[in-house]
Amino acid sequence: MKRSAILFLFVLTWVIIGIGFYFLNRNPSPTTDTPVVRVGSVSGDLSNHVDFVNAAQLVTPAVVHIKTRSSNGGGLGSGVIIAENGYIATNNHVIENAESITVILPDRREFVGELVGRDPNTDLALLKIKATKLPVVKLGNSDEVLVGEWVLAVGYPLTLSTTATAGIVSAKGRNIGIIETSQQQASQQGSSAIESFIQTDAAINPGNSGGALVNTRGELIGINAAIASMTGSYAGYAFAIPVNLAKKILDDFKQFGEVRRGLLGVSFPSPTTEDQFLKQQGIKPGTVNGVFITDIQPGSAAAEAGLKAGDIIQKIDGQQIFSSSEFSERIARHRPGDEVKLSYLRDGKERNTSAKLKREDRSRDLASRQSVSEMYEKLGARFTPLPSALKQQLGVNAGVVVTEVARNGVFGQIGIPPGTIIVYINGTEISSPKDIETALLEAGRSRIQILAIAPDGSKVAFNFSFGA
Repeated sequence: MKRSAILFLFVLTWVIIGIGFYFLNRNPSPTTDTPVVRVGSVSGDLSNHVDFVNAAQLVTPAVVHIKTRSSNGGGLGSGVIIAENGYIATNNHVIENAESITVILPDRREFVGELVGRDPNTDLALLKIKATKLPVVKLGNSDEVLVGEWVLAVGYPLTLSTTATAGIVSAKGRNIGIIETSQQQASQQGSSAIESFIQTDAAINPGNSGGALVNTRGELIGINAAIASMTGSYAGYAFAIPVNLAKKILDDFKQFGEVRRGLLGVSFPSPTTEDQFLKQQGIKPGTVNGVFITDIQPGSAAAEAGLKAGDIIQKIDGQQIFSSSEFSERIARHRPGDEVKLSYLRDGKERNTSAKLKREDRSRDLASRQSVSEMYEKLGARFTPLPSALKQQLGVNAGVVVTEVARNGVFGQIGIPPGTIIVYINGTEISSPKDIETALLEAGRSRIQILAIAPDGSKVAFNFSFGA
């Protein structure tokens, strides 16, 4: 009996030791040799970590390499297959001035790319190749994208093969002034440049333009378009065109071969001058969310809806608007004839109205709608030619001097003081007040860029628009 008890205790001891080792191996105590890594949650639950493998597998087969040839040499970029019968989205600047376009699929098949349509005002273009049953990227919803959300950028950077990089959404509704400074056809089309980029820190380099920005589910939320860099290579800031805007533009190309944008007919400060303008109106930036309307075009959708200068538009179709870039993008998603619901502030009270957007009449230029005297009244400025002696002193071939500035005019709103010397408007040299008239008439409702010399001798740039 005594021998049996000893045997029992011996077996029980080893069972306890075995159980102890089992639990010890399941939950090892952290030591200096075993660092604790917490991914996905503060509890250290590794089941919640971010996984890009599935998204990358879904997207990379549908992102293509684009090569172009032109008299200037040619270019490289990326594109996104959005329909299995060969429709491919890319940037306008990737294929601009191309004499031939070659599309290379990830499986190395090459096709001739046919240009369906392109829009300098949004930097989007649509190509078509003769192929079927192609893999596609599922379109997502850029309105649902959140700052801090993980994203994946896929493209062909620096002549490399398909490359995926990860990061987060850093901001939304960004306006960086790249479209109006690089595209001059916008003025010919008579529409304003639309910039409301998704900003990300996912690494994007030259060659990524036109590629895909997707969420962790592999859904397209943006078309990669630009980087902010002093060197030309990735420096932490990259920008993508929201897919909800791209959907509308690309559908227009498919149906009409061109963009058909509905116009509201309002003017407002450019994104770079919004805060300064609000301060001049006695409004503290940030205290009122919305877009301050500076002018209503006669006979426009806005005029018929009862909007007035001084109104602050806060919502479009129930969605809060925080900036003019976001406002422009949401209007640009609509076609002529579409009705939009607007909520706005007037005299501190919220009001609501509906506006039926109108088609832009390209057969009538700005001169027939607005006399030169009315234009100068809006600018709120007077000019005189720059004397030859000053041209020589400053080392310029042209220029006019701003002699007067009215506080409630465009120049006063964007902070152009008397004594400023205007040298260029939209890339054209300005030598006389007549040159200003010509440049503004050609620009129409497009974004207008003024390059000037400030009274202190520094070089400055100003951007504004007469409407959108």
